[in-house]
Amino acid sequence: MEGAGYRVVFEKGGVYLHTSAKKYQDRDSLIAGVIRVVEKDNDVLLHWAPVEEAGDSTQILFSKKEDEDEDEDDSPPCSTAKHSQGTRKLRYITSAFQDSSGGDSCASEEEPTFDPGYEPDWAVISTVRPQLCHSEPTRGAEPSCPQGSWAFSVSLGELKSIRRSKPGLSWAYLVLVTQAGGSLPALHFHRGGTRALLRVLSRYLLLASSPQDSRLYLVFPHDSSALSNSFHHLQLFDQDSSNVVSRFLQDPYSTTFSSFSRVTNFFRGALQPQPEGAASDLPPPPDDEPEPGFEVISCVELGPRPTVERGPPVTEEEWARHVGPEGRLQQVPELKNRIFSGGLSPSLRREAWKFLLGYLSWEGTAEEHKAHIRKKTDEYFRMKLQWKSVSPEQERRNSLLHGYRSLIERDVSRTDRTNKFYEGPENPGLGLLNDILLTYCMYHFDLGYVQGMSDLLSPILYVIQNEVDAFWCFCGFMELVQGNFEESQETMKRQLGRLLLLLRVLDPLLCDFLDSQDSGSLCFCFRWLLIWFKREFPFPDVLRLWEVLWTGLPGPNLHLLVACAILDMERDTLMLSGFGSNEILKHINELTMKLSVEDVLTRAEALHRQLTACPELPHNVQEILGLAPPAEPHSPSPTASPLPLSPTRAPPTPPPSTDTAPQPDSSLEILPEEEDEGADS
Repeated sequence: MEGAGYRVVFEKGGVYLHTSAKKYQDRDSLIAGVIRVVEKDNDVLLHWAPVEEAGDSTQILFSKKEDEDEDEDDSPPCSTAKHSQGTRKLRYITSAFQDSSGGDSCASEEEPTFDPGYEPDWAVISTVRPQLCHSEPTRGAEPSCPQGSWAFSVSLGELKSIRRSKPGLSWAYLVLVTQAGGSLPALHFHRGGTRALLRVLSRYLLLASSPQDSRLYLVFPHDSSALSNSFHHLQLFDQDSSNVVSRFLQDPYSTTFSSFSRVTNFFRGALQPQPEGAASDLPPPPDDEPEPGFEVISCVELGPRPTVERGPPVTEEEWARHVGPEGRLQQVPELKNRIFSGGLSPSLRREAWKFLLGYLSWEGTAEEHKAHIRKKTDEYFRMKLQWKSVSPEQERRNSLLHGYRSLIERDVSRTDRTNKFYEGPENPGLGLLNDILLTYCMYHFDLGYVQGMSDLLSPILYVIQNEVDAFWCFCGFMELVQGNFEESQETMKRQLGRLLLLLRVLDPLLCDFLDSQDSGSLCFCFRWLLIWFKREFPFPDVLRLWEVLWTGLPGPNLHLLVACAILDMERDTLMLSGFGSNEILKHINELTMKLSVEDVLTRAEALHRQLTACPELPHNVQEILGLAPPAEPHSPSPTASPLPLSPTRAPPTPPPSTDTAPQPDSSLEILPEEEDEGADS
């Protein structure tokens, strides 16, 4: 598209500005527009305008650096933005809106800098809009702030860096940072196109991936566009050779010799006559291509969140109705569902927890249970005797056992000491905690004792009040969570990755906010997952929470949805209070003992129903919720994402040193590498 003095070399619709931090964007907070790259007067400009202004390209007005066009007399009425340093100015272009009397809608006076109010990572614009200076309105006319006030145009030479969003389930976006340090409004590509835009920009600029942040592209000007264009048409190097000169300067040998093989193909194709009607060799223009990601790039429409009502606890009378003539439990699925929806009455927990934790079989008779308990009692005391019979002299030569004993004694002395069952200096409950944990070291030599296990044993011993039964119930619990205490921490990393994936599907705006505050890794949730919220709720609420989670209903990983429910309850406080990373961590820690377990469980179940009702739920999310079997392991991708949004599946044999992405060999890594194009298709 060409006009008087300018040429549009790239145009993409469906590029929105999000002007609200609300979880669900309303129509007024989404401004649809068109992004264009325009060559004008020996300069290249990046221009965005709302849809109503972008319809007629002949009416597009462009600004340049202030020191270049101070002498121009045909500048339209506009609002300008001055950067904080005051050295350069960008004009936020608006169309020549006229009021009912024909007057200008805004004066040409300079406006203060428009600061979106967020770090470039956060793809949501602050709700504060730039205030335009309006002329005196005609009597009876109401002043207005049109959507055109968001339009902007910037010379490519003014760009300092470009930040790209993480590949995920929400709309991809770009944030442009100028040389003066200001951020332009984040551009959300609802119909894809970020890679196409970056490829076009790389014709005029050198885009280098930052070694510290692979999503941040540093912008460097170069004057090699003619040579790059020649390579591009010859297709001797890549399908997109716009950055070949910069790559050649960095690594001339590999860039050259890896591409000479294309010369033969080029001349063969040039000498052979092309049949009539054959398609052109030129690649088709980039259309609404999907953005790279693990599975789904567009937003997942979850639908409304259902209302959930929890039931009353299961009583002893209701439990007795499920006991058959021989003491075998009947209608177990129905009983488990009742425990999930209402929990257990306190008097029933001592018996029911033995079934929930796998100590007793749901299908066994009363006689079978008695025989099983006798067998497990003998087994327990044989293991206990192993460490009991070690003399002090032997223990001095057994540093591992000595270390376990010291760590257990220190942790037991401060575990739930405010609970009456454990209070007092000579409390027998503390001795039972100590003996059970030391015996577990004999039971599981490889794992031994790790700090935090005492928190998991304490409620079990409080409820069971029997050393042997509590030990085996604790072993059943550890079968569920022993990966949390592994030295490699792979299980915890995987759970945090799954939690991040669920949260990004449920609330992408909250994820963007946490990313912008350097809290996107969700490390503040580490303690939640490690000991299953033991220190977040009052002691009676922990008992209710655990027995619900032990049912395994409505599917695996309900504890991750419990974490999502807590974050969902606190999202407005986190996002609207302007918290930074330290304040976020402080606020999460201050939630201890202030949460209602019933409210959290109700919301977690509602989130589960909302996710399972989505017909387009990504497969990796279905795996987390137990709705789909795990995908077959496949060969690793040649290019690893710096921070994958999909959880890392634990293979049967852990590969060595695969938890960190490889760093680039040189200080700069040039942007468009065509092997990544497979992710776009």
